[in-house]
Amino acid sequence: MALDVLNSQVKNSLSGSAFLDRRSIEEQGPPPPIRSYLCLTIFTCFCPAYPVNIVALIFSIMSRKSYEQGDYDGSRRLGRNALYVAVASIIIGLLIITITCIVHFTAMDF
Repeated sequence: MALDVLNSQVKNSLSGSAFLDRRSIEEQGPPPPIRSYLCLTIFTCFCPAYPVNIVALIFSIMSRKSYEQGDYDGSRRLGRNALYVAVASIIIGLLIITITCIVHFTAMDF
């Protein structure tokens, strides 16, 4: 009798049903929407701050991969990092364009 109970507990633990409550997974509902800012990071690739643009694009892609794997908190964190790096890339790109224009138009020809 005790052996049968022990065998059923071992079978349940090996199948994962003892540790995984299937009803709680079904009741959770749909996952939260993704915010990876992929379009913004692709747009920043046209700014002249190339190493920073690539980092923003990588963060955005990593955010999507984390979302596909079910890591929603990691996806949100990486998406936020992608946004910050993309905004920094846009600001750096605008500064580079502004400085280049100022130097070009204020240079004196001798």
